Amino acid sequence: MGRKIEVTRLDLSARKLRRLASRSQDGRVACRALAIAHVLEGSSRAAAAVACGMDRQTLRDWVHRYNDEGLDGLSDARRSGRPPVLSGEQMEELKELVLAGPDLAVHGVTRWRCIDLCGVIAERYHVVVPERTVGKLLHRLGLTRLQPRPYHPKKDAAAQEAFKKTSQPS
Repeated sequence: MGRKIEVTRLDLSARKLRRLASRSQDGRVACRALAIAHVLEGSSRAAAAVACGMDRQTLRDWVHRYNDEGLDGLSDARRSGRPPVLSGEQMEELKELVLAGPDLAVHGVTRWRCIDLCGVIAERYHVVVPERTVGKLLHRLGLTRLQPRPYHPKKDAAAQEAFKKTSQPS
């Protein structure tokens, strides 16, 4: 059997730890606080760990973090995550490019699609991104993927207005 764990930080009693655990928004922190409350009440490491659904070694590690950092030590550490595909400057350039619209002679398209922007991003920034990621980047820039309604070149505005005036409302 393992040695008894000692909680050296005694600013919170077992009762206060249980109360904080019941009010915690994070279930993991609540579980860890309850396990430490068990230890403060004199439970063995194995019994406290089993009661809170963790391994003895895991409970030992959380007690050490609680002793060093207090209640804040029971939270999971922040993870950095995946780095952004494009830098801030590149995102601004992309936004300007999208808002300016494509040049038929240069880009070979009359309107931007995500698949077209994939090629432009790969050419300019040497980064290969999927079509879905381009849509996410546009969303992050505050742009939508909505397309304007097509405009017919032979549209007659005067005929439309005359039709609206003579048609019967339903």
